[in-house]
Amino acid sequence: MPVFFQQDINEHTRLGIWKIEEEEAFFKQLVPLHREVTHPHKRLQHLAGRFLLKYLFPDFPSQQVQIADTRKPFLPDEAYHFSISHCGDYAAAIVSRTNRVGIDIEIPTDKVLRVEHKFISPDEQQWLAPLTLETATQVWSAKEAVYKWYGEGLVDFKQHIQLKGYKSSNIFSCYFSKSHTSMDIHLAVLPPLCLSFIYCASS
Repeated sequence: MPVFFQQDINEHTRLGIWKIEEEEAFFKQLVPLHREVTHPHKRLQHLAGRFLLKYLFPDFPSQQVQIADTRKPFLPDEAYHFSISHCGDYAAAIVSRTNRVGIDIEIPTDKVLRVEHKFISPDEQQWLAPLTLETATQVWSAKEAVYKWYGEGLVDFKQHIQLKGYKSSNIFSCYFSKSHTSMDIHLAVLPPLCLSFIYCASS
């Protein structure tokens, strides 16, 4: 099985990344397609992400997943909190019984450096300098993870998601002003991917 990365964060929270090498039929026999996806590769990514939910927690009720107006997938009874991300031939998911979660994976491309002024504040630029492609990608990924953790849309990445520095070599300290929440964003470089994930309660 092409499990690219897996981590049991604690007894209630698990994370996985899947390298997609299967045909669509492999996933379709195991999980439902929750919305119409016309592009074949995007449909494969969608199915692989849903498959990961059950791979991480076999009793995950895939049939009950609904899509909010903000396009965030959720379970009506919140028996599990979960977040999914796709990039290239990879799908990632984080699932928790207890905490709100967010995940994002990115493959570094030069485009992120061309738009970094749109999501990195002047204060962040100071302590991030010199800004490399990998660091800029990690910042974008971290802020995407916060956006998914929040799940209600209308987030200004530069204004609302304030990175305060490195808590350690693989954790950003973050303050999310929309919900007045301080949080840790966990980071990993897993070539070719930059991974960011969050598991914490909402304030």
